[in-house]
Amino acid sequence: MRIATWNVNSITARLPRLLAWLENSGTDVLCVQETKTTAEQFPTDQLRELGYESAVHATGRWNGVAVVSRVGLTDVAQGLDGDPGYEEVAEPRSVAATCGGVRVRSVYVPNGREVGHAHYAYKLRWLEALKQTVAADAAGPLPFAVLGDYNIAPADEDVWDIAAFDGATHVTEAERAALTALRETGLSDVVPRPLKYDHPFTYWDYRQLGFPKNRGMRIDLVYGNAPFAKAVSDSYVDREERKGKGASDHAPVVVDLEL
Repeated sequence: MRIATWNVNSITARLPRLLAWLENSGTDVLCVQETKTTAEQFPTDQLRELGYESAVHATGRWNGVAVVSRVGLTDVAQGLDGDPGYEEVAEPRSVAATCGGVRVRSVYVPNGREVGHAHYAYKLRWLEALKQTVAADAAGPLPFAVLGDYNIAPADEDVWDIAAFDGATHVTEAERAALTALRETGLSDVVPRPLKYDHPFTYWDYRQLGFPKNRGMRIDLVYGNAPFAKAVSDSYVDREERKGKGASDHAPVVVDLEL
C-alpha cells in the first residue's frame, strides 16, 4: 500500500496537478492539508472518477484537511477531542479514517505566527489535544499514522539554516517538546533522515528563490505506531512535484507499506 501526505496550498488551484499526480504515482491513500475550500466545493466527483473516496473536514478559504482513498474509507472522525479552537472557533485541522486496514489521521497543525502570539499558545494547546486524541489509536493493534503539515522542524538539521530561525516559531523548545510528547504515545518518525539526499526538506517558501536555493524545511511528517513502522518498506519526498508552474510550496511525502 502506498500512503502519502501533501499540503496542496489550495486544492482548487492545485487540482490538475493533484489528479495527474494521483494517476501517475500509484498512491492508494492521500492525506491532504490546506484545502482552502468548503466541503461542498471539494472535488469529490473528480476524485471519484479516478476511483477515490473522500473524507473532508473543511469550512472555507483557510485550513481544511481530507483523506482520499481507493482502498476503502470507513470510521471517519473529524476534529480533535477537546479541540481548543482559536478565538472560540474550532478550525478544520484534523480528519481520520480507516483505509484498507490502516488507520490514518491527516493533520494541519497551526502555524503559531510568532513566539508569544495568541496563535502560538493555541498551537501548543492544539498539539496537546492531538496527543490525547490519538493515544488510543497509537497504542492499538491496527497500523496507524498521523500524517501532515506539522509546522515544526523536529531538529536543527531539518531547516536550511538554523541561525535564520533565531527567535522564530517552528524550531522552539516548546514546539519540539510537544512533538516528543506526541511520539511518546507510541509513535515514531517513519521517514528517515537523510533519505537519498542530504536534506529531505518538504517545504520551500515561494519567496526569495527558496526552492532553487534549497532553503527549505522538513515540516511534513509521518508519525506511525509500531505496526505501521514495521510495515514500512520505503519512503521518499517527491521533490519533482515542487517544481514548475503552479506548484504547491510543499512536496508530497510518500510511504510504502508491506502489509
